Amino acid sequence: MTTQDTAGLRLPEYTQADQQEILGTGEDPFGVAETGLAWLPKEEHFGIRVDGRLVAHAGLRRLPVTVAGSDLTEVIGVGGVAVAPDVRGRGLARRILTTALSHARTMGPPHALLFCRPPLVALYERLGWQAIPTEVPVLVEQPQDRVITMPLHTMVTPLHEGARWPEGPVRLRSLPM
Repeated sequence: MTTQDTAGLRLPEYTQADQQEILGTGEDPFGVAETGLAWLPKEEHFGIRVDGRLVAHAGLRRLPVTVAGSDLTEVIGVGGVAVAPDVRGRGLARRILTTALSHARTMGPPHALLFCRPPLVALYERLGWQAIPTEVPVLVEQPQDRVITMPLHTMVTPLHEGARWPEGPVRLRSLPM
């Protein structure tokens, strides 16, 4: 792989076939099916191709959120982050997130937010994300007007100089991304 091969690019769409090209055809490619969560699709997609093969993806979606009962604001939700198993350990997660977050900075909101399984927290921390302490409630909407506590770890990163994430309970005013 050369650096040119691993440059991130904006994808016009991201299909189930694209996801399978990266992660295979397993029933639970992100390891979150046991949560039973309903998810929103991403609106913007970024990928890395190597020799024509899609090997990494990250998606973005603008989402409404309140923190500590503050006025409604927005975050850029990051989701669907995936790197093909056979090319992990080569910095592709950093590259695809750098590409996606560069675009996210043009979208306006001051922070990006993502949800991840416990084994991925250290990876995201190395990439500059900060975990919201597990004792801080993070609520998300689900079908049938349910609001539940997010069972995955919540992480944030600033998108603009000087942006500070406020302390306090988080309420995502939509399904998670």
